[in-house]
Amino acid sequence: MAETTMTAGSPLDARPDGLQGVVADWSSDQRAFKNVSWGKAMMWIFLLSDTFIFGCFLLSYMTARMSTRVPWPNASEVFALHIGGANVPLILIAIMTFVLISSSGTMAMAVMFGYRRDRRKTAALMLLTAVLGATFVGMQAFEWTKLISEGVRPWGNPWGAAQFGSSFFMITGFHGTHVTIGVIFLIIVARKVWRGDYDTGARGFFTSRRGNYESIEIMGLYWHFVDLVWVFIFAFFYLW
Repeated sequence: MAETTMTAGSPLDARPDGLQGVVADWSSDQRAFKNVSWGKAMMWIFLLSDTFIFGCFLLSYMTARMSTRVPWPNASEVFALHIGGANVPLILIAIMTFVLISSSGTMAMAVMFGYRRDRRKTAALMLLTAVLGATFVGMQAFEWTKLISEGVRPWGNPWGAAQFGSSFFMITGFHGTHVTIGVIFLIIVARKVWRGDYDTGARGFFTSRRGNYESIEIMGLYWHFVDLVWVFIFAFFYLW
């Protein structure tokens, strides 16, 4: 049987072996991020890494809850508000969830009007999204204040398993930080939209080439991710 020999200068000779070859193949693939800007690609990579972090937090919470021998606090009692002489379970959490999910709708509309280059409606909807996000953070601060006044600490609580306090403050605090950062950037980008920086191509942070409103879509990716993470926190922490 004749042996096939590679001629000198063949493209296969220049390709490295092993892991370096995999990296070279991936980096040379024109289909991986075709027609996707660096800003959008980097946001997706950031969101993927953040997904791992939130996933580890929720897995740690479930592990702590299932492994403890001390009774876990009843969420319906812990997160109840005293209204009209009766305790209403999870009413604050339900309102917080409604506010945050509604902000996803306003953000989606802002992206739509951004690509239509309607800067006034885009800026108004982004500011409305920021207001809803700030409202969520304010209600979360009220929730924290209420539980701290009732004796909840990262190292214990009056209702049972000590891990409840640390899990609560870690998970909700990390998510609340994301929402707060999102609100700040929403205001910054909305201001640039209102001034017409994306129409004139004015130089500065978060400004792309003239007529390109892609920054609003990138901001929307982040905001929808924050909202989606809250759905999992709501299901695992408050309803379980």
